[in-house]
Amino acid sequence: MKKKWLLIIGLILTLAIVSLAGCSPGNQEVNFSSQQEGIWVTGQGKVIAIPDITTLRLGIEAQEASVAEAQSKAAQAMNRVMTALTENGVAEKDIQTQYFSIRRVTKWDREKEEETIVGYKVTNMVTAKIRDIDKAGSIIDVVAEAGGDLTRIDSIDFSVDDPSAYYEEARQEAMAEARNKAEQLAEMAGVTLGKPTYISEGIQVPPITRGVVYEEVPVAPAPETPISPGEMEISLSLQVAYAIVK
Repeated sequence: MKKKWLLIIGLILTLAIVSLAGCSPGNQEVNFSSQQEGIWVTGQGKVIAIPDITTLRLGIEAQEASVAEAQSKAAQAMNRVMTALTENGVAEKDIQTQYFSIRRVTKWDREKEEETIVGYKVTNMVTAKIRDIDKAGSIIDVVAEAGGDLTRIDSIDFSVDDPSAYYEEARQEAMAEARNKAEQLAEMAGVTLGKPTYISEGIQVPPITRGVVYEEVPVAPAPETPISPGEMEISLSLQVAYAIVK
């Protein structure tokens, strides 16, 4: 009985398809176009900003014969580094652990033809946000002194604490460029440009990064490490669709 009903339904569907296929083009219209109407353009806005925040990625790396020795040595050095940071104006909330590891250090024994453990390495890395950008050089120096030969400073990044004003300026520039493009296209096409019907925003903030690594701290006093924040570009793009007035 079930097979009979399936056969009847199949015949009905077949007849319906044949009937639609026989209709004249003048009576039936199928639109397969996925393109949206209007004029679609992209506008770019770029603003030069002066960084006011410095972020250091720094830490300690210690290697000893045992885990306990390596961890103790690293902890003592890291405590000195943290004290140096906070005593020089870096808030505790602006210091965040990024990476911590304890790894075996091995070497290949040619006589035994196998790897042997020669020690253990402890690495503890943090990021420190320096809000007084003029103190970045002196803070690098005190950190290097506090951590001694165990100090590792991987990178220094510059950013803007509150970029909203720069985004607003870039947004206005991008919208003006999009409007100019749309007006030009409308004039070339011989149509009248209407109001925006769609707006999408994309933000790009390329960071400026300079790497700094301390392998050894000189015994004699050295000049303060020079740090130059330079400039950074804040860019923003807008995709805008304008209606065409008919």
